[in-house]
Amino acid sequence: MTTSPEHHLTLYDLQRMVRSALDERFPLPVWISAEISELKVNYSGHCYINLVEKGTTDGVPRAEARAVIWRSHFSKIAAYFSSQTGTALAAGIRILAKVHVTYHEVYGFSLQITDIDPRYTMGEVERRRRETIRQLQSDGVWEMNRDVPLPRLISRIAVVSSAAAAGYRDFMREIAGCGYAISTELFDACMQGAAAEESVISALERVAQREEEFDAVAIIRGGGSTSDLAAFDSYRMAAHVAQFPLPVISGIGHDKDTSVVDMVAHISLKTPTAAAAWIVERMAAEQAWIDTAADILRSCVVESLHRRRLTLERSSAELHRSAITTCVGAATRLDNMAERLGDNARRLIRSEYKRLQAADDIARSRSVDNILRLGFSVVRIDGKAVASIDTAARGTKLDIELSDGHLQAEVTGARRTSDPS
Repeated sequence: MTTSPEHHLTLYDLQRMVRSALDERFPLPVWISAEISELKVNYSGHCYINLVEKGTTDGVPRAEARAVIWRSHFSKIAAYFSSQTGTALAAGIRILAKVHVTYHEVYGFSLQITDIDPRYTMGEVERRRRETIRQLQSDGVWEMNRDVPLPRLISRIAVVSSAAAAGYRDFMREIAGCGYAISTELFDACMQGAAAEESVISALERVAQREEEFDAVAIIRGGGSTSDLAAFDSYRMAAHVAQFPLPVISGIGHDKDTSVVDMVAHISLKTPTAAAAWIVERMAAEQAWIDTAADILRSCVVESLHRRRLTLERSSAELHRSAITTCVGAATRLDNMAERLGDNARRLIRSEYKRLQAADDIARSRSVDNILRLGFSVVRIDGKAVASIDTAARGTKLDIELSDGHLQAEVTGARRTSDPS
């Protein structure tokens, strides 16, 4: 339909035509799927919702519409949805809603929701969980945190939680009363709602910057609805936990479900109190091990000392016997040596006596008296024996000693034995 400027439509006419077209096109309710981007219940009990359909790759909205659940329907729809899904209607949830398409000349296009199928939402949540799990496994990080070595003693713990959370207080109460020297440091974070994912990731990054100061990190929060815990199924948070350089202990308080963060954490406990109790029990187990090892060591030392004492006593007895045997043997050897020494001394004395006697005989045989008796004589000049003719000049008075007396003579001449006669 076209009109000329002279035959134009008023805005009201155009709006009525659009309304009429929509009423004709959608005379009955239709079921649509969309994500809740905003939700507000006003004082009168009416619920106003903003629905959005995001792009498959960039997440940018490609369709958006306002919707309303009138008070007459809202309480029943909200109660049934909560009872079936375990979570309340909130932003970020994808729903399958039965809607009447309406158009108002002043308020424009809107949808009146008369019913919501909770089975779709539950299936969508599970689909997202499975997709997150598949992606983590495909990335090769699913087992990474469980492969991080867990210290035998976990005494320095970084705690990621909200300072105001009851779960955090339960955790600290259990740690404080355990009697072990366990130190904790809180890295405060929002633990539910739209801000939880970014807040927890930021806290983990702060812990990672100081990883050498801690033995493990505990992610702690109390119980809550499924929507409250939705952040712990997100890919980004689970990927951070899976690749965290310290062992992660999750104590996220939900008994019915297991989040993806629980699945990739090194240790998963159902509640903050259970997480603290596990740490305390590990310390107690290590203390018991140390006590047992001390008892074993003490027994080994006592047994070793006993064996050493017996060995020392045996060695002492053997040494005593050996000393006696050695002393007796040495005394016998000394006696034998003394006896041999006496015999040798006597033989030596006899031998030397005989040698001396022989020497004395030789000396006696060579005495002046014996020589003189053999016919020899001793010539002296002034009492000194003459050994050379050079000492006796002509006219020198000589004293000649014979065996039986002395002769007096005078040198009248001299002749050398080598001179001819």
